[in-house]
Amino acid sequence: MFSVNDFAKFSRTSKDTLLYYDRIGLLSPASRGKNNYRYYSHGQLAIVNMIRTFQELGMSLTEIKELKDDRTPEEVFEMYARQVDKIDKKIEGWVSARKLLLTLRSSIRHVLNVNEEVVTVQFLPAEAIIIGDLNDYSRGRNDYDALLSFYYTMNEKHPELNFNYPVWGIFSAERIKRGDWNWPDRFYFYNPEGYDRRPAALYAIGYTRGGYGQCSQLYERIVEYIDKNGFEIQGDAYEEYPLNEICVADNSNYLIRVMIAVREAVRP
Repeated sequence: MFSVNDFAKFSRTSKDTLLYYDRIGLLSPASRGKNNYRYYSHGQLAIVNMIRTFQELGMSLTEIKELKDDRTPEEVFEMYARQVDKIDKKIEGWVSARKLLLTLRSSIRHVLNVNEEVVTVQFLPAEAIIIGDLNDYSRGRNDYDALLSFYYTMNEKHPELNFNYPVWGIFSAERIKRGDWNWPDRFYFYNPEGYDRRPAALYAIGYTRGGYGQCSQLYERIVEYIDKNGFEIQGDAYEEYPLNEICVADNSNYLIRVMIAVREAVRP
């Protein structure tokens, strides 16, 4: 027989853990001495090993208690299968979370040192995104209504997707040319598993600070730059907020990026 201190040492656990097991009825001492001291048997070392193994497999103490006294190879076999399913789901969740973290981190890293005062033209490779349906602004609907519809429709079509990626807006080339950039034609979000693509192209890129939708002057500045520097609009505009409420406390000081697909103007 072992005292509680010796049993804790041999079972590689702690006295407090053993006292807790006793309190919840998971593992009680084999006997008590005249002084009411707890004594454990050699055979109970195997029970502690069983408890530790099941805990390592992700089982709760309540589940272990239910299985402890009536366990059979068949029941343990089925339990193993259930725990494998639970672990697989956790792995999928962590992989998904890792992809999201890398995307959000990359979004911040690329804009930490940008010059917000200048417009540049850069070639950007194609990037995986997920694009929503054309937004409906009829019957008094606004951009917030359209955003809710975007989430609802995406969840209906693709419930397996992670919807924690930031959502941004697309404006058609025709609307940009006529100076209409209030509410986006479509919403989209970056996703490494996205089945759509932001096209590889030259983009006129500019930045400004403000809240959501407060970037009319930025559009005007980019369009003016395009006209004055021998370019013309050839594709959609992508309005993004790489520094938004996730990392900026002041909702009037988000970093806004607008990217308009361009090409060199055809000269007569």
